[in-house]
Amino acid sequence: MTKLSERKNNREAVLRSLYRAVGLNRPEVSGSVLRAELGLPDEDLSAACAYLADEGLISVDWTSHRTPAAVSLTHEGICLMEELEEEQGEEQEEQERAEKAEKAEKAEKAEADG
Repeated sequence: MTKLSERKNNREAVLRSLYRAVGLNRPEVSGSVLRAELGLPDEDLSAACAYLADEGLISVDWTSHRTPAAVSLTHEGICLMEELEEEQGEEQEEQERAEKAEKAEKAEKAEADG
């Protein structure tokens, strides 16, 4: 059985891949393209898609073998990914400010010692 951390990583990878596709004006991705891009076995991809569909984050058209034929983000899924993108942007800006402050502090200390 797949570990919890792996299942979470698989679900996140599916969401990120679909969000990238939306950014490229590809609202729907075939299951075979998604499988190839992520390198996931059918069982893991199906489990991730079933979970995300149950959460209302993606829409899935299933094959007769219960593997994804076509997958797309729902409005809720797009909103979630946009929120995450904004949070990451804010964190990155904060980190850059901290690095600049640290460099300025080191420069001041070097000048004072110099």
